Amino acid sequence: MGLLVKNSEIVTADARYRADIACEGETITRIGFDLPTPAGTEVIDASGKFVFPGFIDPHVHIYLPFMGTFAKDSYDTASRAALVGGTTTFIEMVCPSRADDPLEAYELWKSQAAGRSACDYAFHMGVTRFDDRTPEQLRRIVADGTASFKVFLAYKDAFGIEDSELFRTLELARRLGVIVTAHCENAELVAQLQRRLLAEGKSGPEWHEPSRPPTVEAEGVHHLATFAELTGAHVYVVHTSCDQALSAAWRAQSRGVALWVETVIPYLVLDRTYAERPDFEGAKYVMSPPLRESRHQGVLWNALRTGQIDTVATDHAPFDIRGQKEMGRGDFTRIPNGIPSIEDRVHLLYTHGVAAARIDLHRFVQVASTQAAKLFGLFPRKGTIQPGADADLVVFDPNQRGTISARSHYMNVDYSAFEGWPIQGRVEIVTVRGRVQVRGSQFVGTMDHGRMLKREATHGT
Repeated sequence: MGLLVKNSEIVTADARYRADIACEGETITRIGFDLPTPAGTEVIDASGKFVFPGFIDPHVHIYLPFMGTFAKDSYDTASRAALVGGTTTFIEMVCPSRADDPLEAYELWKSQAAGRSACDYAFHMGVTRFDDRTPEQLRRIVADGTASFKVFLAYKDAFGIEDSELFRTLELARRLGVIVTAHCENAELVAQLQRRLLAEGKSGPEWHEPSRPPTVEAEGVHHLATFAELTGAHVYVVHTSCDQALSAAWRAQSRGVALWVETVIPYLVLDRTYAERPDFEGAKYVMSPPLRESRHQGVLWNALRTGQIDTVATDHAPFDIRGQKEMGRGDFTRIPNGIPSIEDRVHLLYTHGVAAARIDLHRFVQVASTQAAKLFGLFPRKGTIQPGADADLVVFDPNQRGTISARSHYMNVDYSAFEGWPIQGRVEIVTVRGRVQVRGSQFVGTMDHGRMLKREATHGT
């Protein structure tokens, strides 16, 4: 059965115009005026609404063993939450521990998703150790269609890698044409600062940020960039939170390092005062790098507007406040890190970005969809609206209003970091490869429609 979206105001990263969109099977086939409606075609009237390409979240955690517990979402809950928030594709981090076999971990993560996702998905392969077997294992994973790696310059003795391993990972990535995403901090500095603060009796969630200050994050970016410069690898700094880290990234780019920058929605709308809330309420807002002073938000928004930040992701990592984040009562280092936001990213970015005149509609689409598709080997299949692209469409009503609440969200977590926040504009209809999965802002689709996306290495050799 075909699909026809009529009277669309199409908005992409570089164009805005009115037209109808015809889809056959899984792809967009025609764009034009007064397109015919063959028998059996489902018609969506998008009058008065924007039609965006499906949004892409390039940084999520769904299956995640972490700090003695597991993230709460499954592909069932996370993919539905993603879709009602306008995200039609996400890329999950495969995060084995240093003791795990990489290939076994990769297959385990794939098994969590297979047949259980309502939206499309892909993976970044975590490299948490590098020994003599690693190159061949990573080559097999890249050949399977996972053409990006993830490294941690944090979480010492868990996910973090040594400098010799970082160098070898980046060398291999350059040879394979793979981009390396990186969590940039300094594991040793964090460990020392944590130890000092706890010895001083500073154990509440409000001390998480002082244990990982902006200079520690900036040092991590500089460290990664130095290794990238010497190996020629292409790198992507995830969840950039502060002015100092951005400055380190810009300095690297100015000397020719192939480096891209991601921020995540919590840093744009939350600040460190949330993690300082009393009665352990601040634990809801513990993530790494931490929420920063509010002055950093203006820097991030400006960098987003000017193109110095390339993408807005979530780093979605849902842990209940009850029974999970509570493990860190009396020791902030034991609070599972993460702010659940896969469902809220697009609405918050539109409300606080577009509606607040911080970014325009084209930057909105670029940073929330198109650039991620280009960087991670999905464009033009994803991230745009054109004939031949997947029919991933988001019909968005800019005149609708709503309120974020844990009582109504699809995420499997017992709180919302944005409880009671108003939103301006709302995702109304979402299609994934031509199938309507969200209608009237509610999930109405099927849970096995999502597909693992195989990607080719595109970042040089």
